[in-house]
Amino acid sequence: MRFPSDLLYLVEHDVWARMHDDGTATVGITALGIKLSGEIYMCRAKPVGSEIAQGRAVAVVELAKAIVSVKSAVTGTVVEVNPRLEETPELVHRDPYGEGWLARLALRDFEADRPQLVQGDEVAEVMAQHAVQAMKDLE
Repeated sequence: MRFPSDLLYLVEHDVWARMHDDGTATVGITALGIKLSGEIYMCRAKPVGSEIAQGRAVAVVELAKAIVSVKSAVTGTVVEVNPRLEETPELVHRDPYGEGWLARLALRDFEADRPQLVQGDEVAEVMAQHAVQAMKDLE
C-alpha cells in the first residue's frame, strides 16, 4: 500500500490532506481506509459552504453493509467537491490520492490542526501500526 510522502495524514480516521499554496487543502480517504471499508457504492461530500472541523464529517460513503461518515484531516470551509464521484464513486478505489479526492477546503487554522497530522518518513510505520490495530478491532 502506498502513502505519498507529500500528503498529511490523520491516521486514526484513515484520511489525508494535500496542501495548496492558495490556503486550501484537498482531502480524501487513504488506501488503507478503502481497503478496510471495502467496496464504496456511493460517495457524497458535504456541500460547498459547509464548515468542517478536523476529525468531523466531510463526506458520507455507502458500503455494502453500512453508511459511513468520512472525517476531514483539516479544519475549513468546503469550497469545492469532486463532481465525478456522483457518477463514478469507484474513483475513490482506483485513485484515492488523485481523481478519487473528496473535497477541497479553505483552511481555517492549520497550525491548530498540524500536531495531529503525520507526514513524510514516519507515515508508513504509523500506518502499519494502525492497520494491525484495525485488523484486531475487526476480529
